[in-house]
Amino acid sequence: MTAIVKRFPGVVALGGVDLDVRPGEVHCLLGQNGAGKSTLIKVLAGVHQQNEGTITWEGREVTLGDPQAAIDLGIAAMYQELDLVEGLTVAENIFLGNEKARYGFSQRAAAAAETEKLLARLGHQEISPHREVGSLSAAGQQIVSMARALSRDARLIIMDEPSAVLDSGEVEQLFRVVRDLTDQGVAIVYISHRLEEIREIGDRVTVLKDGRTVATGLAVEDTPTSEIIRLMTGREIEYVFPDRTGEALGDVVLRVEDLRRDDEFRGVSFEVRAGEVVGLAGLVGAGRSEILETIYGARRSDGGTVSVDGKTLRRGSVNAAVDAGVGLCPEERKSQGLVLEDTVTRNITMASLGRFARSGVLDQGAERRAALEQTEALDVRPTGVDRAINTLSGGNQQKVVLARWLLRQCRVLLLDEPTRGVDIGARSEIYALVRQLADDGVAVVVVSSEIEEVLGLSDRVLVIGEGAVLGQGTADEFDEHRVLDIIMRGDAA
Repeated sequence: MTAIVKRFPGVVALGGVDLDVRPGEVHCLLGQNGAGKSTLIKVLAGVHQQNEGTITWEGREVTLGDPQAAIDLGIAAMYQELDLVEGLTVAENIFLGNEKARYGFSQRAAAAAETEKLLARLGHQEISPHREVGSLSAAGQQIVSMARALSRDARLIIMDEPSAVLDSGEVEQLFRVVRDLTDQGVAIVYISHRLEEIREIGDRVTVLKDGRTVATGLAVEDTPTSEIIRLMTGREIEYVFPDRTGEALGDVVLRVEDLRRDDEFRGVSFEVRAGEVVGLAGLVGAGRSEILETIYGARRSDGGTVSVDGKTLRRGSVNAAVDAGVGLCPEERKSQGLVLEDTVTRNITMASLGRFARSGVLDQGAERRAALEQTEALDVRPTGVDRAINTLSGGNQQKVVLARWLLRQCRVLLLDEPTRGVDIGARSEIYALVRQLADDGVAVVVVSSEIEEVLGLSDRVLVIGEGAVLGQGTADEFDEHRVLDIIMRGDAA
């Protein structure tokens, strides 16, 4: 890809980007949120067409007018925000658009058999080809997306944050698959904000900033992490967590007592005080997200209680939770946290519209000013609150979800994977914001697949395994090894 330019109305998303990928290599594409990574890979996958520049495939210039043109060449893409069809089965999603058929008739048995082979290759034989994909966890859906890319016999596979919802064991399995593919000459374009992954799996690096290439073809082994961060941000950033203030905590704000949902989690009890950050540590599938969604009322509990400031919330009622001052930033922001076709303004203000209403009439000017204040405070890019939320990068969309609850001035904030798909510079900003919220008296509960993040952000930690609390204590009492040891033992011994 040479001098690629892509313009959208009012925005130059790519201002001249170069990228070359070799057979059998893992080429890591890095940059902050809004740097142009997603736009670039969508040009490569035929979703967008560049306004200027050329794409050369195996020595000849090509035009990728649509995704099928890219697939026909051997280019497959796995997007950070998965594009699966929830109403279809696992096998139907894997072969969607590439159905196995003979004489015009669908060969479902053949598709199911091939699906089983693909899932076994990924180490997930437990996923049935006949299961509806919408019933799978986020990690399970990621595995299905990987299997679909493998089914295409691709020469180049684009992986956008493939490890974001995977636990450490699943990440290792992913890396084994990647190495197997590159040994066969398949090229991988790998996007990740986890720089330790780049060190482990990457061969070369290209860095984007503000829609332009600032470095390309750097050998991973020869490029210090500090240099990569400097290229991404234009400044030096230390990947550190804010200091705990050590101030006395306030009264109990959130109390969860013996909360359970059949087949998901059981006997979960904990308290969060004003000014405290409590982290839920555990592997994917342990029930952490389900606990947060049940506290928020998005799932109805089968027993136990949730109380805010001493008042018991009605089970299975989001309205009751929000009215009591509870906010949730969900793991799946696109499907659960945003109205994609609506504006940045409305996505920020939707939980606080009563504040801007006078005699039943919405003061849109005041609404817009409030949204603008939040986006400026959180440095949401590109600027402008009248654009559709789906024109923002994933990390900036995450900032908008946070802005919604900052505007609402919540008593309790539930954060499920708050830095998923967020670059290293924005992570530091979010970490500081979480600590500031706690210092202002908000009770915060954090879930993250990165144990280091849970320990670094939290004052107190609960270790969750197989739907139960296996251990708890102050964050200083834990390290990553002890957390994993508790999970593997199945108890706090």
